[in-house]
Amino acid sequence: MSQPVGRQGRLKAGNAHGTVAAAFGRSYLVALDEGETITCFPRGKRSEIACGDRVLVAPTAPGQGVIEAADPRSSLFYRADSHRQKLIAANVTQVVVVLAASPSYHEELLNRCLVAAEHAGIGALIVLNKSDLDGAARALQSLQLYAGLGYGVLPLEARRDVTALRHRLEGHASALVGQSGMGKSTIINALLPSAGAATAEISVALDSGRHTTTHARLYRLGPRSSVIDSPGMQEFGLHHLSVQDVDHAFVEFRPFLGQCRFANCRHQGEPGCALDGAVLSGAVSARRLEMYRRIAPAL
Repeated sequence: MSQPVGRQGRLKAGNAHGTVAAAFGRSYLVALDEGETITCFPRGKRSEIACGDRVLVAPTAPGQGVIEAADPRSSLFYRADSHRQKLIAANVTQVVVVLAASPSYHEELLNRCLVAAEHAGIGALIVLNKSDLDGAARALQSLQLYAGLGYGVLPLEARRDVTALRHRLEGHASALVGQSGMGKSTIINALLPSAGAATAEISVALDSGRHTTTHARLYRLGPRSSVIDSPGMQEFGLHHLSVQDVDHAFVEFRPFLGQCRFANCRHQGEPGCALDGAVLSGAVSARRLEMYRRIAPAL
């Protein structure tokens, strides 16, 4: 196991490793490797701990401890506006973007999630929940654009059967993200009928009466699989990325980058833009270029 960042050689008697199972502002629920789950707080005023982080904990009282350090991460999925960053999940191998035919989903938000996943080197799966509702066939047809780019697209009726999704989660540490109302909580409860009890336990441990998903929470699906449920979102800031990062995160753009007439082309309709030419040839979707042109100028 990698040594904790900044604490090499300082493992004290009684200290223990664990995984952050819930993040509530500056308090965290840590599932220790020995099996106990305790409430922890970070040292100092600033905290950059995310759900899914591996941490070193110093117990301070029965059921409580202090996070001394975090191990190096294999990945970090997060969003950022102009003022702050919002950490969503650490050490995940897959981001599952949950959409639904009703209420209608925002395609720009989907693209922002995919951009953040690509930049972090994390795979992405798109789930169309409520696929039995009117409009689902049209939504699924629209999502074939993303299937053609290599993203998994899975129709789902979470209230009836989540077997297909369970197979796609096997062997992965997944982060579940999406707008409010898409059915993420229904998916979690279908995957883990005990999730409601686990949520209640977390609320009691942190002296909180909230039972909706207001903070990220990790659930074990098996010895090799886990899922982090995150709060519903209406926006996904990408201020931690440069325009060049976003260029590269649109996977189908990559063969055309550096091929524009002007070296400083921003792909916003300038003469000789290679992406406009790619749209005309059918190599790039006009919808995706429009998504890019909404996202990139805001950075």
